Amino acid sequence: MPRTRRLNLEAIENSLRTVQRDFDVINTTLSTPRDPLSDEVLDWMMIGYQRVDALVRARVDPYAIGNSAALLELNLLVLCGDDQTQMSECAQLVKATRTGYYVKGDGGIEALLERMKTLYAESVWRRVASAYIHMLSQPQLFIEGNHRTGALLMSWMLALEGKPPFVLSVENAKAYFDPSALAKNARKRSMQMMLERPKLMKRFAELLKREADKEHVKF
Repeated sequence: MPRTRRLNLEAIENSLRTVQRDFDVINTTLSTPRDPLSDEVLDWMMIGYQRVDALVRARVDPYAIGNSAALLELNLLVLCGDDQTQMSECAQLVKATRTGYYVKGDGGIEALLERMKTLYAESVWRRVASAYIHMLSQPQLFIEGNHRTGALLMSWMLALEGKPPFVLSVENAKAYFDPSALAKNARKRSMQMMLERPKLMKRFAELLKREADKEHVKF
């Protein structure tokens, strides 16, 4: 197994804080404008990266038998944080998210696991890109927070393979959000997705490889 990477959480937060500061400018460049990063969203995203760091240190494979709950936890962290009071306020969302996550069919975790089994021979960049596209396309894996959870899943997969995590930055925001919008607007088994998936995989794989910033890992 490749040497795993510890995440440089301080550098990751600095990048996200810069995105937050410049989000109005970033939004003017996007094909589909996004909601700005609030302090709460950013704080919960950092809790997610902290959890990813712990999962990587423990060498937890997101697709191994018995590990599916860890990905669900990441989604709940970015939506509700880790404060018990806040989690209680999210009780209905947590219940609905958990139910949808384990449902049979294209929208559940089982479909993602099956998809990943077909990609074992692909490069890590293409496997990570495919996982993200699958999560984001319709029906989405989660009720809310698929972009944020997808960024964490990509970081988890990359760091397990000894690569730097994916971290949103001012420089890569358009290259990340624009193809994400295309994936989000397509259904998994549609003709549109059959035609678009190879191009989307290539775009995301190239983005991940190009944006593999060593500043975001500790050696």
